[in-house]
Amino acid sequence: MIDLHTHSIFSDGELIPSELIRRAEVKGLTAIALTDHADISNIDFIIPRIIKACQEVKKHWKIRAIPGVELTHVPLESIPSLTKNARKLGAKLVLVHGETIVEPVLPGTNRAAIEAKVDILAHPGSILDEDVELARENSVCLEITARRGHSLTNGHVASLAKKFGAKLVLNTDTHSVTDLITREEASRIARGAGLTEEDFAQMQLNAEELIRE
Repeated sequence: MIDLHTHSIFSDGELIPSELIRRAEVKGLTAIALTDHADISNIDFIIPRIIKACQEVKKHWKIRAIPGVELTHVPLESIPSLTKNARKLGAKLVLVHGETIVEPVLPGTNRAAIEAKVDILAHPGSILDEDVELARENSVCLEITARRGHSLTNGHVASLAKKFGAKLVLNTDTHSVTDLITREEASRIARGAGLTEEDFAQMQLNAEELIRE
């Protein structure tokens, strides 16, 4: 199981990076990305510290820990520059907090993230057909999520991704230890979104491709 969307105490998560990574390893995960919420105010603070934690773990543990970031509730116009800045600072994955139906995310965020060619558009809510098509063209992965509330639109995202051939990944958006899930639980979430076991296997391959060094 690969999970590319989690949060530590560097945003609104409950665990320090090392404990989050360790608990993920015990849960059976082979790779985890730490993707704390960021905007212009804290991006240069978060990323170097996440990188340090991931580098330390790499020396001693088998699980792969990937430093990333989730750009969250930022102006649409800031997404391209923040994406470039995150990569310059060393983030291996850039996510954007998509237009979930349970938060007041700015309309147009999905489109701006896809145009900026981020790695993953997290929980993109009632994403439009044309944005899913552009995600396919720009190789932006759309997220199926285990997160309560955000997961309400998993079926919509899954059906459009299948229709237009966009890539999918399945993540937890973990904020606390109870949010981490096993591969079997993730597979059930995928099936609940109308996807097959083969689709889930492909999502894991898509995740592997994103973190391949």
